[in-house]
Amino acid sequence: MNKSAIEIRLMQADDFEAVVRIDEKIVKASRAEYFEMKFEMLFESRDYLPTSLVAEAEDGTVLGFVMKKKKKKKKKKKKKKKNGVDPDCRKKGIGKRLLDEFMDHLKSLGVKKLSTLVDSEDAKLTHYFGANRFIPSRTIHLEREL
Repeated sequence: MNKSAIEIRLMQADDFEAVVRIDEKIVKASRAEYFEMKFEMLFESRDYLPTSLVAEAEDGTVLGFVMKKKKKKKKKKKKKKKNGVDPDCRKKGIGKRLLDEFMDHLKSLGVKKLSTLVDSEDAKLTHYFGANRFIPSRTIHLEREL
């Protein structure tokens, strides 16, 4: 696969099935209802700016995505909620290109900082973000079961 043949573009509503397919390959379960809700917020509401991106091969196949909603009038801080690259297409720089272009896009919208939450036991994801210049925050995420 030729890296230069991969286009990074804004996500569209008709990318739904591809996003669900990629996510299902990653998490080994269907989360179609979750993505239906996300896509509804992103594409049917006028309150959100387009920030989500997909990586698309020359033949139109979506190979990866990075997804986040951004309200039109909100602080200039962003939390990245979901991303994924088709496991069959990993180790080809697609995730890095998606994240780099996502960061450039957010910067053009005035976002100053991007934060994300990663499970402390997820070494692969921690490594991915570390390799992409994310550093541990001084904030500690706390939770309590009820």
